[in-house]
Formats: sequence, C-alpha cells, structure tokens
Amino acid sequence: MTVSTLSVVPEAPASGTAPYAQPVPVPPWYARSTDMRLQAIARAARPDYQAWLSHVKPAAACTRPVRLAGTIATVDTATGHILSERHTADLPDGIIYKPCGNRRASVCPSCSELYKRDAYHVVRSGLVGGKGVPEQVAHHPAVFPTFTAPSFGQVHTRVVRRHTCTRRTDCDCRPEPCHARRDLTTCPHGVRLVCFARHAETDRNLGTPLCRDCYDYDAQAVWNVTAGELWRRTSIAINRHIRRVAKQRGVADVPVTTYDKSGQARTRWVCPLRLSFGKAAEMQRRGVVHFHAIIRLDGYNPDDPDAIVTPPPELDAADLVAAVDHAVTTVGFTTDPHPANRDGWLIGWGDQLLTKVITVAADGQVTDAQVAAYLAKYATKSTEVTGHASNRLSDDTVTLYADPDGSHTERLIDACWRLGNFRADPEPPAPLATGRRAEPIPADPFGPLRTDPDCGGCTRYRACPTCAAEQVAAEDTARRIQAGPPASPYFRLRRWAHMLGFGGHFLTKSRRYSITFAMLRDQRVTFRRARTGGPEQAEPTAEPTTLVVNFLQFVGAGWQTPADAMLANTSAAMAREHSEAARQALATLAA
Repeated sequence: MTVSTLSVVPEAPASGTAPYAQPVPVPPWYARSTDMRLQAIARAARPDYQAWLSHVKPAAACTRPVRLAGTIATVDTATGHILSERHTADLPDGIIYKPCGNRRASVCPSCSELYKRDAYHVVRSGLVGGKGVPEQVAHHPAVFPTFTAPSFGQVHTRVVRRHTCTRRTDCDCRPEPCHARRDLTTCPHGVRLVCFARHAETDRNLGTPLCRDCYDYDAQAVWNVTAGELWRRTSIAINRHIRRVAKQRGVADVPVTTYDKSGQARTRWVCPLRLSFGKAAEMQRRGVVHFHAIIRLDGYNPDDPDAIVTPPPELDAADLVAAVDHAVTTVGFTTDPHPANRDGWLIGWGDQLLTKVITVAADGQVTDAQVAAYLAKYATKSTEVTGHASNRLSDDTVTLYADPDGSHTERLIDACWRLGNFRADPEPPAPLATGRRAEPIPADPFGPLRTDPDCGGCTRYRACPTCAAEQVAAEDTARRIQAGPPASPYFRLRRWAHMLGFGGHFLTKSRRYSITFAMLRDQRVTFRRARTGGPEQAEPTAEPTTLVVNFLQFVGAGWQTPADAMLANTSAAMAREHSEAARQALATLAA
C-alpha cells in the first residue's frame, strides 16, 4: 500500500512531488562527451547499464519524462515507525524517471498512445460492459450523434461522394471539385468565390476561407468559447424530451424518499429512466470544434441510484434519435452584449446532423468497437489539424501567432485576443460608507442592562450585536459593489486563445456512463507492482501492515542527454516488437 505527499502527474510508479531547488548533478563523463555516439558508448560500457535500462523502463518511450528525486519510506501502519528508508541517490542517475502522461500525439506519441488505449476502454466499457460495468448495457438503446457548428464563411473543402476504397484511413478516392460554380460569383472584396480544384487530403488550403475578409472570425471565436454551454443546454433538452415521451407512453413515475436535517421524510416522483453521455470534441480544419457524442438510455432504481439498470421497454433507440433532432433544432441562445456586437451573438448548432444507432452486432449502422476507436482517436488530438500548435499565450508571445491580416489561424487568434480584452464596468463605484464601526468585544462581554443609542435596542452586551451585524452586512455590500459586476464570459477567449477559443476537454462523460481513467491507471500500477514484487503482490484479502510514503521532488523534465533518449527509446521499441511478435505467435497457435 502506498501514499504520496503530492501527485503531479498520473500513473507514477513512485508518485509524490514537491518543489525542489537543488538539481541532480550531471556525471563528469557526460560533460566530457559532447558527441551523442560517444555518450551512448560510454553509457553502454558502464557496469550498471542493464540496471539503468530496467530502471528507466516505465518511461523508456516517453519523449520528455519527468525526473523526480527524494526519499521512499516504509512505515508500519500499526506503530507508525519507519521500517526502512531509501533515497533516490542510490538509484541509477540518482533520480526516478516518470512518463510525462501528455495526451497529445504531437507532443509525446508514446504517452498519447497509452491515453488513447485507456480512452478506448473507457468508451467501449460503457457500451458493452466489463471492468465493473454490467454487461447488460450492451442491450440498452444507444445512439452516436455528431453535432457540428454553423457556417461562418465559405471554406475550401474535400468531399468524396462515392467511396470505392476498403480503408478510409488510406482513402485515395477521387474527390468532387471544391466550389465549382458556373456563375462567377465575386465577393465585395473582389475575390471570386469559386474553386475547381480537387483537393488532396494533405492540401494546406483545406479549411481556409475563400475570402478571409468576408469570414466572420469574431462569431467563430465566440462559438468556440460557448460550445460547452451549448452542449449543456442540449443535454438538458434531450433529457426533457425523452422524459416527456416516456410520460406520454404511460411510463409510471417511481417514488424517491429523502430526509432533511430534522429527519422529516419528503417524497417526490421521478421518471424511471436516465441518460448517460460520452462526448469527444474534434477540431475541424477551419478551426471550429464539433462534438461526437454517445447517448445511452438507462433505467433508474430509486433504492440504488448509482446502479445501471435496464430502461423501460416502451422506449427505444428511435426515441433517442428523435430527442436529438428535437434538441438540435430548438436549442439556442444569445450571448451577452459586447462592444464588437451590442446585440450579442446567436449560438446554435449547424445544419449538418448525423445520428447513428449503435449496435453490438456487425450488421448495424455503427458498432461499439468503431465508436470507441473513433472517439479514442480524437482524444489525443488538438489544434494540429489547423496548422497551429502553441502553449498558452501571453502579452509577450501573442504577437508571434496573432495577426489581423495574416493567415486563417492568425486571424482567429487575433479575434480571440481582441474580444477577450473586455470589461463591462472598467470603473467600479466607490465603496459605500459603513457607518460607525462597532467597538471590539472585551474579555467580559456582559454588563448591566442598557439601551443602545444607535439602534434603540436593550442589551446586556457591551458591544451591541444588532449594530455589529448591520456593520458586517454593510461591509459585505461594499465589497460586492467594489468588485463590480461578474466577470465577462469573453475573458475566457484570452485564456484559451492558443486553443482557438475552445476551453473544454476533448473527452468527457457522465459520472455513471462507465469507468474512469484513474481506475485504469490504478489497475495498471497494481499489475506492474505485482509483477515486480511490489506491496500489491500480497493476497487482496490480506490486511496491509505497511505503508510506503514517497517524498519525491521535481528536479527536471526530459532525458539528461540525447544518448540516453536514444538508448531508452531503442530499448522500448525492441520491447514493443517482441511483445507484438509474441502476440502474433499466440494468435497463430490459437487459430
């Protein structure tokens, strides 16, 4: 059993970090060897090379591992005494290497591949069960809708009407002309809005506007930053529609009894069904997100609210499709006023909506494995498809990526930064007067009965409690007025300008949809420690008697030398090839 002082990154073999100012010294032979080949030869010639490879194995394929240093202590849970203590100085290089855990494939392919596989199991377990989810969910109605954003201007596209390829990932089918028109339409800026090119999949013009001056960058930036709110309202509308249909078909409500603080019972009647959602956000080439969602219909057991039970038989997947169609056509709202648009922007879904029914059998519209693989693929992607990738921007770095007359993404970042510089009330009013300040309460608060001259009340307190309460209320009111109105939602545009305005996570789900990433990581850590003789190797029913406390401190990120990175990545690649060969051999024997 282990515990950490502070966890900074998931799935730490020995987790726990804290600020650390003293870096680990670089060995002298590293400083003498400037050539990567000499560094690699020197590392491989050391007697502890095999121990080093085994030590860095958890992070061998990581591009930029986290380096931790500190102490690992084993504590007796019964007495609290420290049984043993080990410092990382006794380990190779004097540190522990931990994978960075980044989900983005463009940053760390190895960690993103692990994240992708975890995302696959998170999504698929909610469709077929397993890993703690009951297998009966495979028979629950489920649909796979795709919600798209509206058009903000004409962009270059690639459309293939008839696919003759067997694999879409290697599609070489001939696309249709981009914007083929017989009439030579010209925009107010003198640009011809036609394009007869048949764009290739790698064409950089895909997603860029035909005329950048006509494109509504402000509306697209605002739509990205409010997409999460639009999804929230859509999920509420879908829930309300499906419950309304259930009531029309005679599905009886069930009683739910709750108790207040005084113990008095309160009964309310609820519909015996519940919707579970899973959602992945995909960034399109034009720089706007659209959502791929999973909506599953479950039942509701008032005696066990957390249980996943069979839904009422009166509803099926067709009702879910109708609920999605209804929500997309009815949900919409107008944002708060902005100096760039006094009336606000109208936020709603686009005209393109595709909803498929998910089936476990291979003869359905889309299978559970296809949906899980599709959503897991986009969980590791971000804005790379648009040609832009950067860290969070500041006043010093925004000029490197924003340009009102530049490329498509540069104009979009400029719109985010410009619209985010907004305050509804830049000059807050002066605080209100709080009146006479009450005297501090003395050690002996009581005195003779008297009449307070300020409020006219009778009290035995030396400091009148009525006046003190009025003073606190006046100070609170003054602080609220001093703070001004609530922060504008447009402030988030600057925070998420590097994401083109979108500030949500790229993979989210309902709490009861399926398992979590933390559960998968904990199971992986337990499995690895059991294989290496860790504390989890004991019987699961045995009561743990020791506690491993890790006081690990962050000392840096990345490999110490390029030679270490090359040797570690080569070892990881060979291990992957060996595992793949063994897997194929087992599959051949089973066949």
